[in-house]
Amino acid sequence: MIGCHCPVCTSNDPRNTRFRSSVYIRTANTAIVIDTPPDFRQQMLQHKIESLDGVVFTHAHADHFLGFDDIRRFNTLKGTSIPAYADPDNMAEIRKVFHYIGSKPSREGLYRPLINFHEVTESFQIGDIKLTPVEVKHGIKMTGYLVETEEESLGYVPDCREMQEKTVKIFQGVDLMILDGLRYRPHPTHFCIEQSLQLFKRIGAKRSCITHICHDIDHATLAAELPDGVEPAYDGLRIRLPFVK
Repeated sequence: MIGCHCPVCTSNDPRNTRFRSSVYIRTANTAIVIDTPPDFRQQMLQHKIESLDGVVFTHAHADHFLGFDDIRRFNTLKGTSIPAYADPDNMAEIRKVFHYIGSKPSREGLYRPLINFHEVTESFQIGDIKLTPVEVKHGIKMTGYLVETEEESLGYVPDCREMQEKTVKIFQGVDLMILDGLRYRPHPTHFCIEQSLQLFKRIGAKRSCITHICHDIDHATLAAELPDGVEPAYDGLRIRLPFVK
């Protein structure tokens, strides 16, 4: 946090140094990213990510989409436009901010991202990855995703305050569940840690991760407190599915 000198903000534990939340998903044939936060460029450089076949958005809050312009470099690496997906409401907000982004090169030769925009209300496919959008309650409309391949499944809901029972059922039994857990104290638009743990029990994933953690929480302290099968995520965490015993 800017101007903060709390134990977490001054910690030497690299797991307490947190960029904004995002997830990169890769199979043998396809690579996608869910959300492009303001830290997107640095995340791609730090983790040496050079392949991208699609961009998926959860919602149009600044911390989840303002790095979108840096997709342009992946146009150069891939040699073509890149598809982007969001629900209609959030897509409208994203396109309003990035009004100059289109699917054809600029007539003036300006270096702009080339994007094919897709509004989604039901399951869609990017290569061999199937994504099913699910609406949850946050501050604005927020879309989580069930992500599936032929053998693996994960749920990704980085910002959430309430999840309907029908949505819980969609995620039940996934291999990996990644869920919002901002802090210990309740928050009006995010799950606190206890609420996340309650929802993890209902979902019953093989492995669960808490993301979108603020500076109220020290990584090592939280990790020691969590039950088996649940862990705090951290920048650079890599998880391979299916799990190797």
